[in-house]
Amino acid sequence: MPRARKGSAPRRGGQRSGGGARSSTQADSGSSEDEAASEARSSTSECPSLLSTAAEESFGGDAVDEQGQQEDLEEKLKEYVDCLTDKSAKTRQGALESLRLALAAHLLSDFLLERHLTVADALEKCLKKGKGEEQALAAAVLGLLCVQLGPGPKGEELFHSLQPLLVSVLSDSTASPAVRLHQCASALGLGCYVAATDVQDLVSCLTCLEGVFSRSCGVGGSTAPVVPVSLQGLLCAALQAWALLLTICPSAHISRILDRQLPRLPQLLSSESVNLRMAAGETIALLFELTRDLEPTELRLLLPRPPSLPLQEDFVYEDMEALCSTLRTLATDSNKYRAKADRRRQRSTFRSVLHFVEGGECEEETVRFGLEVLYVDSWARRRVYAAFKDALGSGMHHHLQNNELLRDIFGLGPVLVLDATALKACKISRFEKHLYNAAAFKARTKARSRVRDKRADIL
Repeated sequence: MPRARKGSAPRRGGQRSGGGARSSTQADSGSSEDEAASEARSSTSECPSLLSTAAEESFGGDAVDEQGQQEDLEEKLKEYVDCLTDKSAKTRQGALESLRLALAAHLLSDFLLERHLTVADALEKCLKKGKGEEQALAAAVLGLLCVQLGPGPKGEELFHSLQPLLVSVLSDSTASPAVRLHQCASALGLGCYVAATDVQDLVSCLTCLEGVFSRSCGVGGSTAPVVPVSLQGLLCAALQAWALLLTICPSAHISRILDRQLPRLPQLLSSESVNLRMAAGETIALLFELTRDLEPTELRLLLPRPPSLPLQEDFVYEDMEALCSTLRTLATDSNKYRAKADRRRQRSTFRSVLHFVEGGECEEETVRFGLEVLYVDSWARRRVYAAFKDALGSGMHHHLQNNELLRDIFGLGPVLVLDATALKACKISRFEKHLYNAAAFKARTKARSRVRDKRADIL
């Protein structure tokens, strides 16, 4: 099956880039809209503290003996794997949480290759018999396992063994929202993206995820039905996972999805959930991007292009004026009943979406980590990056530097091997960093003082 499409995120290889992680630090009340843009485009997934002091020492300490630290880590992991079958639900949840943190922060492919069947069986039992938080953690661990094992035979075997279970959970319309966890949708999308090699598997996952959020889109009209608060997280996760799989979807399927979903997705822009509105806007931008890359013979034109909307010659959307009007409203939303942070995030996201829909230009994001830089210059690459960032959280930097799967997906090339001398030469001393921060603080204070001075209005 073709793993990547022209214009989408490179599946195996791609533009030479460097890497890093987008800033997830919240802007303060004096931040500008431009500073809020990076916040809105970043997906944060903070790792909480580990469940025990012993685990913290094993995972987080600066050990002098790296070999001994690795051995201690593997011993802890063996204990956690054994605890996955414990009779106590609390013990199983603790083991799942510790495994999630370890898989996000470390590369453990060698350890997992020997035990992937044992872990897969335990996760299957947790998903079938567990409830609430246990199912959520099991689904999160499953997604991380796919990232660790990669697209090889072991990863494919793991995905095929648990795919039917995830599909059945998401497809069960009679199940309570607590059971149909949004982590299941994220795990299904991430696992399929990494491990699926058959087009039928991809189409099956796309159909399942599309069925989840399509229930909230009416057949006609411009307003979506009211979505219960308990389902908003699930719908958002299903939509984002569906968008992730679109980046590797064959062009023949893209044209059919366009006709079916593009007229309906704008309904989600009126959702009460800011996250669902933003996910819908980003997905619409992604569909526009993928559609404009289709060959003329594959694209179905809906109406002649209005002369006032000079888009790419081969793509026309019949409700462009209404869509742009809605996007413009969301990009300038100042309703006071919304949280200030939500308003900033929404305005920043929809400014980017509107800019792309009207002009076809995607704002480039620069993600720095270590000595490398990753350029996120398309909506497809942005969706892929956000999916892995959600799963790996603060471990994204480590995996970008050392995980061959991520480096292959983002076109980073082989893992860089640097000796201690080279690394030390690239780092600045604490004193130099202090001087730089002090100078930046002084300049920022002066700039803001000039703006705050009432005399600036007179001048």
